[in-house]
Formats: sequence, structure tokens, C-alpha cells
Amino acid sequence: MLEAFKKHIKTNFHFLEDAKLLIACSGGLDSVVLANLSKDAGYNFSLAHCNYNLRGKQSDDDENFVVDLALKFGCEVHTTSFNMDDFKKNENSSIQASARQLRYEWFNALEEQWGYDFVLTAHHADDDLETHIINLSRGTGIKGLTGIPKKNGTIIRPLLPFKRSEILAFATTKKMTWREDSSNNETKYLRNKIRHNIIPQLKELNANFLDNFKKTQEYLNEATTLLGVYKNELKNSLFRKDDRVVRIEIEALKSKLPLKEHLYLIFEEYGFTQWLDIENLLEAPSGKQVFSKTHKLVKDRDFLLLTELDKIDDHSYTLFEKDTEINSPISLKIKMVSEISKSCGDDLFVDAEKLKFPLLLRKWNNGDYFYPLGMKGKKKLSKFFKDEKVDILSKKNIWLLCSGNDIVWIIGKRADERFKVTPKTDKILKFELH
Repeated sequence: MLEAFKKHIKTNFHFLEDAKLLIACSGGLDSVVLANLSKDAGYNFSLAHCNYNLRGKQSDDDENFVVDLALKFGCEVHTTSFNMDDFKKNENSSIQASARQLRYEWFNALEEQWGYDFVLTAHHADDDLETHIINLSRGTGIKGLTGIPKKNGTIIRPLLPFKRSEILAFATTKKMTWREDSSNNETKYLRNKIRHNIIPQLKELNANFLDNFKKTQEYLNEATTLLGVYKNELKNSLFRKDDRVVRIEIEALKSKLPLKEHLYLIFEEYGFTQWLDIENLLEAPSGKQVFSKTHKLVKDRDFLLLTELDKIDDHSYTLFEKDTEINSPISLKIKMVSEISKSCGDDLFVDAEKLKFPLLLRKWNNGDYFYPLGMKGKKKLSKFFKDEKVDILSKKNIWLLCSGNDIVWIIGKRADERFKVTPKTDKILKFELH
């Protein structure tokens, strides 16, 4: 198995050979074999063990076993402890899902703190089959049927090609010792039910069931690759990037049939799951929005606007008279000048004596109005944005510079007539937008 493991790494994960690795080690058979294989292959690794305190002394013995294993290998070991009872009080998820969340958050922290390049986990072919069946039972698309990914960011699963029977045979031949988790025999967990009740029957139907499943996974992954190529071509034809906003022409999108499947293909990677809402958005009035955890889609006349959720704080910001520069939420340089110089369009010159400090930076509100430079009378910002064809999402990213309740500048767009420099101006203040 060692030679097969090294060949697999060289072919698919050659970058691991010179990397600094962190191996997730429970002390069970699979992770102990992964650690031994990595040791025999000469890789640079440390061990990481999570103690969830779910099995009393057994949990503590697992942790001690991993610490001793690291001592045997002469490598670094990281351990952490979680109180799952406290965690569960604030989380609406299963013990297994909660443990997984805590585990991977801790791995990420170790990567940042200790400079690990990759985290290795010991998932194998039987785990992949279990995941496939779980996803199938819940209803899934092709992505769910492809099972556990070999690589997910910095998470690598180098044992996926190997069956549990191969791993057990290797450990037995090498006379390895490992810890048995008694909870693995409890069928109250869905994965354990599948492992102990369903998979043995599948293997009884066909002795080569797992090998045939692995071939099916290869075909599904090849199909997924082809689908990814088509998705990229589709996005290149439909997406028009404008600053932070992606514009998608609705009629062009509606011409892609079957429509629901195309909507899923295009928008799934942005975290959207409410496909009926997205389909209805195509016929909705302007301003209608659909949200995922990371993005939003907005109907704007003949287009859908796709953008990341606004990460800019919507609070107001204060500018004092002594300030010469700010970098958040936008970048402005402020200084007194003797005359108006040639402007590139992103500069504002105002009569400093007309300002009331401290000034205020804020987003616009319904009902806001100003006196556009060069015009007589006031104008509502909503009407100004409409005339300037500023789309719904872009409006949300516009900041106002205000003196008291008066708007001095729609930053980067238009200045206010009331604060302009005149022949009577003695002090000229320049705002330079970067």
C-alpha cells in the first residue's frame, strides 16, 4: 500500500511532497494509517487531535494515544478540547455537524498560526460511498453524487482511492495499534446505519460493488468537469462586469433552456438555494432582491445585478477640521489650497468658511435632496440617480459628504451649488477622492 500511496501522491498531489502538512488524527485506524504512510514516505507533518469530551475517559485516552504517537514519530502535535454540551446550547445542528464545524475552524486557525500548507484527513473509499448514499437519500444533484472532494481548498484527502479493507490489511501487516471509537458501533447516527446495515448488503449483492462505485465516481467527476467548462463559457457570454457588480441580461438568460437547470448551474456557486425565487425574479418589478449568505441578486429593469453582500459598514463617519486624510469607508485626502487647480473629476473644491465642522460621511436616504452645482433649485437624490442611470446596487455604494443637514457632495458624482468657490472665497478646501 505504501508504494500505491506514494504513486497516488506523486500523480495527483505532488505539491504535498515538499509542503508543511497537518494530519487530522483521531487515533482511529484510518488516521493512524495515514500518519504512518506519511512518515514512511518522508513527508513533513504534524498531528492535530480534537477531544470532544463525549465519551469520558475514552476521549482522554484517545488524546493521550495521539500524543504518544507524535512522540514516536518525533513530530509536533496539537490538541484541543471542546465542551459539546455548551456548544449545542447555541447551535441548531447535530453533534456530528457541530463537531465537524469546530474541527475545521480549529484546523484553519492552526494553519494561520503555524504556517501549515495543507491539512490531510483520512477519508477513504468506504466513507465516500457512505456520503454518496446519504446525499442520495436526501435528494441531490450531480455535485452531491460525486461524494467527498479529493481537494477542497487546503483540505486534502489522500486516502480516497483506498478501501477500508486495504487500510485494515496494511495496518494489520505492519502490526500497528489504534483506538476503537465505541460510538462508531451505535446505529443512532445515519452514517453508522448506512455503514452497518446498508453497505454490507450492497457488497453481498455484488462483491465488486465498491470497485464499481469508484468507477462510477470517476465518470461523474468527468461529467462534472465537462459541465464546468460549459458553465464558464456560459458565464463569459452572459456576465458583464461593471466595478463590483455583474450585470446579466434577463432575456439572454431566459433563452437558455431548460431554464431552471441553467439557473442552478450559474448561481449555485454564489450560495443561492431558493431557485423558485430566482426564477420569479426574472418577471418581478425592479428592486426585487434575492439573497444568499454571501451574495444578492437584484432585478433592475432588463437586468439581474449580482454582487457580494455589502461589506462596508453602513454607519456614519465623522470628519473633523484637523483631519487631512481618511481611508475608511472611502479614501479621501483633504487640504487647504490657494486656488482651484485642474480637476480630474474626482476632486471637490469648496468654500471652507461655508462648512460647519465636524462634517459627516453617510449613505443616502429616501427624501434626501441637494442643489446640483450649476443649476437653480433643489433636486431629490432619487431623481438625480434616475437621470444619471445609476443602478440599484451602485446607489447603495455611494457616500455623501454633509455639513450639518446639508449635502456638500455626492461623492464622485456631483457637488452642491451652495458650497462652491466664488470670487469672494478666502479659504478653499480641496477634497481628493482616491
